[in-house]
Amino acid sequence: MARYRGPKQKIARRFKEPIFGPSKSLERKPFPPGQHGRTRRRRESEYAVQLKEKQKAKYTYGLLERQFRNLFEKAARKKGVTGENLLRFLEARLDNTVFRLGFGSSRRQARQLVTHGHIMVNDQVVNIPSYQLRAGDIISVRPRSRRLVVVRENIQRNRRSFPWLEVDRQQMAGKFLDFPERSDIPENINEQLIVELYSK
Repeated sequence: MARYRGPKQKIARRFKEPIFGPSKSLERKPFPPGQHGRTRRRRESEYAVQLKEKQKAKYTYGLLERQFRNLFEKAARKKGVTGENLLRFLEARLDNTVFRLGFGSSRRQARQLVTHGHIMVNDQVVNIPSYQLRAGDIISVRPRSRRLVVVRENIQRNRRSFPWLEVDRQQMAGKFLDFPERSDIPENINEQLIVELYSK
């Protein structure tokens, strides 16, 4: 159940990207947070660049270090490109898929919907945000939860679609077709840097 609970916009400013969604703070303060944010900084080392990329991926998907490391090791054991496998596993998490389907306005909200028992997978309530989906899984809002104003508003507002997901907004359900291709994942993450960091 552990997750980052600190200030979101400080993290977004550190990476100079709206990783938690649109933010006015990045427009007002387009420099890193902290006492020396405005000052010119030294050139970052190779290790610092790799670490920063890993931290960005962790904050984007809402994982802490142990969970992220375990997922990386799982990706390394699987056939194929390790970095791409890692991103596919991150995208196949239940909380991320609920967010992609538009049931939650952010990954944090999607995580809360899952932990509070509002989401079903194959007609069974699943309250584990890290639950790994498989091809063909049906994700839906629990019948008793379909009256929730927040879910209804999110579905009406969010009209984005992704090639690895099928959405039925009327039924408040979606299907996880398969693991996504790297080119389809919109997150600005250089997964090769993460692989290099963990390979040291």
